[in-house]
Amino acid sequence: MLPLKDNVPTRSFPIVTVALILVNVLVWVLYELPNLDAAVNELAFHPCEVENACRQVGEDWELTAVTSMFMHGGWDHLLGNMLFLWIFGNNVEDTLGRLRFLVFYLVSGLAATALQTAITLGYGSAAEAMIPNLGASGAVSGVLGGYLLLLPRASVLTLIFFFLLREIRAIWFLGLWFLFQLWSGGAALEHPEEGGGVAFFAHVGGFVFGLVAVLAFAGRRRPLQPRY
Repeated sequence: MLPLKDNVPTRSFPIVTVALILVNVLVWVLYELPNLDAAVNELAFHPCEVENACRQVGEDWELTAVTSMFMHGGWDHLLGNMLFLWIFGNNVEDTLGRLRFLVFYLVSGLAATALQTAITLGYGSAAEAMIPNLGASGAVSGVLGGYLLLLPRASVLTLIFFFLLREIRAIWFLGLWFLFQLWSGGAALEHPEEGGGVAFFAHVGGFVFGLVAVLAFAGRRRPLQPRY
């Protein structure tokens, strides 16, 4: 299922959401594409470094936990994350306010990295702990969790199987998305070779953080209601 747009207006232009998309695109085009392997080794996050179980490849893990949020493994990875960020991020930003949204986004990404790292180090192999983690998926997942709590009745125009267009309630679209991540993460634990290199528990961690923390960031502000 591919989201195309929702039916919720915003009070103002989502400057932070657009800026985050722009930064992600620029990092990919200007920094990663010219020398992808070197870029990944330098600024992607390696879980094994947290326990000093591997030689430090690039920058310290405290820094790469942040820089890895702005890196991607390919055009499809980048464009998919940015599509979700654009559709769901503008309304979360509109509710939280720009500064709070930026902090919420970054902390969601850190929460996502923390859960994925705990799972990898606790249940994965030494080889899996050396695989670089990168992508905005964890932070974007926090946005999705926040959106679900704020706007469960919103409608999301969705492309299904690349030819069928349907409007789906956000609670169903995002709820099914989360259940798929949870199921895929469990399956990847049992059969790591079938995981496809996707950090499913980063998605789970980010989403759960966004779901439970968004109201604390929003304070008394509430989103505009969907258009029908």
